[in-house]
Amino acid sequence: MTTGLVDTPRDGSEPQHVTASSVPSCHSDAGGPAAAPGSAVVALAGSPNVGKSTLFNALTGAKRHMGNWPGTSVEVGRGAWRFERTACPQGDGCRCPADAPCARGTTEVDLVDLPGAYSLDPASPDEELTRALLVDKPPAERPDLVVVTVDAAHLSRSLYLVAQVREHALRVVVALTMNDVAARRGIAVDTAALAAALGAPVVPVDPRRRGGLQQLADAVVQTLAAPVPAPRGGSGIRPDGPEDNPDGLDLVGPPEALDPVDHELAQADDRFAWVEQAVVHAAHESAQTRTGWTDRIDGVVTSRLWGPLVFLVAMWLVFQLTTTVAAPMQDWLDGLFTGPVSSAAGWLMERIGLGHSPVRGFLVDGLIAGVGMLLTFVPLMTLMFALLSLLEDSGYMARAAVVTDRLMRSIGLPGRAFLPLVVGFGCNVPAIAATRTLPNARHRVMTSLLVPLTSCTARLTVYVLMATTFFPDHAGSVVFAMYLLSILLVVLLGLALRSTLWRRVGDEPLILDLPPYQVPHLRLMASQTWVRLRGFLRTASGIIVATVVAIWLLQATPMPGSGERFGEVQTADSVYAAGAKAIAPAFAPAGYGEWRTSSALVVGFVAKEAVISSWAQTYAVSEPDSERAPGQLGDVIRADFERSSGGHGIAAALAFMVFLLAYTPCVATLAAQKREIGWRWTLFGVGVQLTLAWVLSVVVFQVGRLVV
Repeated sequence: MTTGLVDTPRDGSEPQHVTASSVPSCHSDAGGPAAAPGSAVVALAGSPNVGKSTLFNALTGAKRHMGNWPGTSVEVGRGAWRFERTACPQGDGCRCPADAPCARGTTEVDLVDLPGAYSLDPASPDEELTRALLVDKPPAERPDLVVVTVDAAHLSRSLYLVAQVREHALRVVVALTMNDVAARRGIAVDTAALAAALGAPVVPVDPRRRGGLQQLADAVVQTLAAPVPAPRGGSGIRPDGPEDNPDGLDLVGPPEALDPVDHELAQADDRFAWVEQAVVHAAHESAQTRTGWTDRIDGVVTSRLWGPLVFLVAMWLVFQLTTTVAAPMQDWLDGLFTGPVSSAAGWLMERIGLGHSPVRGFLVDGLIAGVGMLLTFVPLMTLMFALLSLLEDSGYMARAAVVTDRLMRSIGLPGRAFLPLVVGFGCNVPAIAATRTLPNARHRVMTSLLVPLTSCTARLTVYVLMATTFFPDHAGSVVFAMYLLSILLVVLLGLALRSTLWRRVGDEPLILDLPPYQVPHLRLMASQTWVRLRGFLRTASGIIVATVVAIWLLQATPMPGSGERFGEVQTADSVYAAGAKAIAPAFAPAGYGEWRTSSALVVGFVAKEAVISSWAQTYAVSEPDSERAPGQLGDVIRADFERSSGGHGIAAALAFMVFLLAYTPCVATLAAQKREIGWRWTLFGVGVQLTLAWVLSVVVFQVGRLVV
């Protein structure tokens, strides 16, 4: 048997068809072939917000983003699950040869993390992907086994998916998560009774503390050795299920007896009835539960009056702490790269005879200046990612979606559209991918057009530099104001789109599972912070190195007919400067019509991470004889803004920050938009963003110079 799954890449390339061969086990049964553990494909399925991605990370050592709201995982993830087989499928009496597939020892299976789905009746593209991989493919190409994660605190909701999976001839193992939450709520789950009701192994797991993972592996090995179960109609109850339906009959009768709609409704009723029976047999809830304090907190943080205030205060604290606590470390790193590191590199170039060559300019004034400036923001990014992980892991961010539901619906979007927008404040690319969780196609297009207005972390680095340069005593508040402006632009553009293009898009109620409040787990917080920081550095470093090389080449190239040689031309007389000077007049009405700044914005179209590196490289190369003290890049930028704005540097700085916020984030975002909504809407969005950015920037400067 050959098992195949389609893995949809993030880069928009053709999906890869991944196969895994299944060889006969020494315990093959006449009822059907068994899958060898070392060659099996195991799918990990479950409802959103039940710890599925956390379990995937624990089993594979991967670093998929984890969040406690729906839509965290919107694409298929793959990983290798290696474990020790401590139990033979035939029990302690196994006499298998040492080289038999079921022998004890280390084995590996391909683990596939599917997008969260409440059921196999899809209501959004990510749920369609889950159904396609589990149901729509031919039986020979489906996974060998499905591990379904089930929330012990919400059995009724989670077991519906189990019932559907059991109906499609798939081996099933149930991983019971959230057991600590269930215990706090006074819910006790009898796993033996639940396993009997489901006709599948049930293993309690705690992926945060790696509890139950070996038992889960043993259950997977034993289930893989069993034959593939026959398809089951109706609820999928096995003959040894609850006594209310001992024969596992199809309660709705043959499909031809009912029309399609009635048949689907009857099937759903059948499943819900079976789920209720299973819960009655397996779950026992004490008379007293301890959820009162949660309700009291929710009464404040989700209220119409206090909820928005709590949200704004939380966000203000994040940016205030980020800019103030990280500042000393940022200054130290800046001094390190512009001082000892640059001096050491210059000394090395002198020692090897390249002290006056173009290579020295590229290395010292280009690569070290550009990459070094990026690395100075590592403390800031680390702290911000850690604070956001704290808000997520504590359970607050899902409440923020409830708070903003009314605001979202006012612009024609459902409340759950807030979740992709929140992701956009980290990075716009996964935020656009997260729009797949929205059932309505128009909502997906509209949200994808609004996501670029959410201020990503790449923009944050520029905000901090500008704020500390022009507003040193109020840097945190200025950065916070930029994020408030980002939210305001999302609302205003959303209203404009709704009143012009999508007048008939109806509202949808927000249905969202609020996760329990919990003390953030430090190890997982550190892991998620590292994942985000590593992703930022990996993306930014590659872009910046490529940008530095391109800028250096253009700066080292003289204009035709100038008579100067490559590598000896002044930056102001280079091809790079000529191109920048050609577009600089377009920004003069906004107060920053200086060629170095206009060139930085062009580079920023590729990636905002490169804006500061472009400045650092341009100023360093254009003034090779200057001996600026460490940390004075901002002083040079301030002087240029004062000069180009006619003495209104603060107004010009604000206008520049507004333009940076509103125009196209990066080419990676454009690629993500094209993949999700097509070129027509993507180009429409680019035009709107550039126009909006220029108009707002000019207005801010023209008004600001009268006030400041």
